[in-house]
Amino acid sequence: MSELKVINLEGQLVTDSREVAEMINRPHSELMKSIRTYIEYLGQGKIPYSDFFIESSYQNLQNKTQPCFLLTKKGCDMVANKMTGEKGILFTAAYVTRFEEMENQIKQPISSTKALLQAALEQEERIGFVEGRVESLENNMRIDGGQEYRISKNGKRKVVECLGGIDTEAYKEISKRAFSQFWNEFKRYFEIPRYGELPKVRFDEALQFISEWSPNTAMRMEVKALNAQQHLPLGSEQQ
Repeated sequence: MSELKVINLEGQLVTDSREVAEMINRPHSELMKSIRTYIEYLGQGKIPYSDFFIESSYQNLQNKTQPCFLLTKKGCDMVANKMTGEKGILFTAAYVTRFEEMENQIKQPISSTKALLQAALEQEERIGFVEGRVESLENNMRIDGGQEYRISKNGKRKVVECLGGIDTEAYKEISKRAFSQFWNEFKRYFEIPRYGELPKVRFDEALQFISEWSPNTAMRMEVKALNAQQHLPLGSEQQ
C-alpha cells in the first residue's frame, strides 16, 4: 500500500481521491461514484458535504480536464467506514497517521530557514499548478458564437472578393470549388476538423489568415479567364 499524500489547502488538510483509490486498490471511477452517493445522502440530511468532500479536477494524459474530489479527514473516515478486512484497517491506519503528522507540522512554528524555504516552494508549486490550469483552460477554450459568425462572414466575403464579386462569371462557375479550397486550407492551417473548433486564443490569427488568403495560382488564372470572357465584346468569339 502506497503512502498517502496529504496537503494543506488554505488551512484545510485534504488528500486526493486518486491517491485514495490507488491506496485501497480500487478504480477511481468507482470511488467517485461512491463519493457522489455519500454526497447525495448528506444533502438529504442537510449536512454540508464540503466538510467531507471538495470538488476538484485534474488534467489527464490526453490533456483533458477530469473531475476528482479532495477528501478531508472526515471524508476519509466515511470511506474507511464502508471498508472491511485488511484493506480497511491499513487505509485507516495510513490516513490517520498522515493527517496527524500534517496537523503536528502546522502546530509547530516555522522558525528555520529550511522550513521557510520549503513553505515558499510549496506555495510556488500551488501557484504554478493553478496558473497551469488557467493556461490549459484558455488554450483549449473554443471560440464563442459571435466569433464563429465573424469568421464565417469574413471568410465568405474574402472568397467572393477573390472571385470578383457575386455577379461575375467566376462566381457562377467555380464558387463552390473556391469556398471548398478556402475552408480546407483554413482547417488544415489551424489543424481543426471545423472552423467552430478554433481555439479562442487563435481568433485574431484566424482573422489575419482570412485577410491574407488568396486562391492558388491555377484558380486565380481560371478566375481571370472566366471574368475576361464576361467582358468580351459581342461577336468577338466568332472572329
